[in-house]
Amino acid sequence: MKIKLSKDYIFPVNILIIFLVIIGAWIYTKELKVKMQQEIGIVHNQDKTLLLSSLEENVLLSQGVTLPIVWGDLGVQLINSGTIDSKKFKVIYESRGQFTDEYKKLLLDQNNGKLKITKENSGYLLNLFWALGLANKNPILEKGEMMNPAYSEAGNFASTGGWTLAKGKPMDHYSRHSLVTLTKEQQTLVDKISRGIYRPCCGNSTHFPDCNHGMAMLGLLELMASQGVSEQDMWKTALVVNSYWFSDAYITIAIYMKNKGIEWKDVNSEEILGINYSSTQGYKSVSSQIILPKQQQGGGCNI
Repeated sequence: MKIKLSKDYIFPVNILIIFLVIIGAWIYTKELKVKMQQEIGIVHNQDKTLLLSSLEENVLLSQGVTLPIVWGDLGVQLINSGTIDSKKFKVIYESRGQFTDEYKKLLLDQNNGKLKITKENSGYLLNLFWALGLANKNPILEKGEMMNPAYSEAGNFASTGGWTLAKGKPMDHYSRHSLVTLTKEQQTLVDKISRGIYRPCCGNSTHFPDCNHGMAMLGLLELMASQGVSEQDMWKTALVVNSYWFSDAYITIAIYMKNKGIEWKDVNSEEILGINYSSTQGYKSVSSQIILPKQQQGGGCNI
């Protein structure tokens, strides 16, 4: 059979059919490729910006998050123990024009209520928790990875040698002060959770707090356990705090989870804080599958 296309040209039907099949396959393949790209986070710039803005608010609430702990007079205790030299501490923030009334109260007040973390104060809380984690007497510091001779001396880590705001040397205060006392059960809980919390700046868990973020998280865990916070709420709070400390990383992880059909509010905090997502290698694997506009990086491992 032949189709007459014009007065002088005859086109074979079988060639026409093959042509249509090829075109259809090309269209299908192109649509499938676009779908696959969208599933791994490769979307148009406008879509990326809108998605990023929405997820940032879900991950980092603009009004902040009230933590399930009372700070009390721990700032004063840290000063009295010499872990924090108040003059050095104030000079840093005054030089930045950031020593607000809130910061002053947390450092010097005797009666502080529950802590609230925000984008603005997350770095300040990081330093307070760092001091607490460094100074508070705990077997994790005395018998854990920090004391392993294979890793040189404990005083050479970023979390120890990097603490320059003490009176005397940092190791003069390393696990030396009973600021937060834990029961046997509470210590067991801190030990368990600390082994499961990683940070995108390092490949180590909080049980090996070799940088400021790890030491600060240890201090936070001790404080939560001492005040009777449940294990589930400890995991959730740790994820909230880590998200403010590493905003770039956790917004990326949130997009990765959304592409898997899981909203940030529904993620399993323990899973996200684990080695597959929150460690350096875990986050690298996740971020390699996501393309985003350039974001603001989290703070480094120093004061």
